Amino acid sequence: MEQKWYFAIIDVVEILTDSNNPRRYWSDIKRKLNAEGFSQLYEFIVQLKMVSGDGKKYVTDCADSKGLLRIIQSIPSPKAEPFKQWLAQVGSDRLDEIENPELAAQRTRELYKLKGYSEDWIEKRMRSIAIREELTEEWKNRGVKEKIGYAILTAEISKATFGLTPSEYKEVKGLKSQNLRDHMTDLELIFSMLGEASTKEIAVNTDTQGFEQNKRAAKVGGKIAGDARKQLEIKSGKKVVTSENYLLPENKKKGLASK
Repeated sequence: MEQKWYFAIIDVVEILTDSNNPRRYWSDIKRKLNAEGFSQLYEFIVQLKMVSGDGKKYVTDCADSKGLLRIIQSIPSPKAEPFKQWLAQVGSDRLDEIENPELAAQRTRELYKLKGYSEDWIEKRMRSIAIREELTEEWKNRGVKEKIGYAILTAEISKATFGLTPSEYKEVKGLKSQNLRDHMTDLELIFSMLGEASTKEIAVNTDTQGFEQNKRAAKVGGKIAGDARKQLEIKSGKKVVTSENYLLPENKKKGLASK
């Protein structure tokens, strides 16, 4: 399961406002947001114990990145302005991508290039994204609930393909919140694509319906890829699953591998 990061709202308020009383400032913002009709405010906020300046843990208001960015929009401070401009740009880009979906793929390619990936790897990664989207669309149309259902089925494919769940695979590669597939080698990507493409074909051709039928299809689809992986390992004498990340060593030193 993917990790979700939460941030102490008061710490962010203190940094962006230089307030002498960030707790009071945050209380004022909450009132302002409620007055503006932001009825989902308390859906964004969770209370977690975090270490304070005195070394003790206290319960404090926290938010994930989405909630935090919404809160920053309501902070009238020059330091918050760059974030607001960035959000405006992201919103504009998103609208452009809705009008022209090719722009989204183009921007994704550019991001991978900036991180140091090769053209060949990028092509495989883009294809893996397309295959993944096709599979999740089939799951959605066949009665699988999003998020938790997708995560379980993905784990079934991964176990049958690589002998590892995604979380176990991340441990092998020493990853935490990073995207696993962004750190796969060419062969790892190829076999992950084979597992998901096979699962989709089985689901379509056998007209799977509901979670349990799709779970069986996921196991079979993953096994097809797993059997192919094992055959390659026998013939090549080399394991497909590796602890290495795909990024080149010089890019790892720059910290790009952790983004």
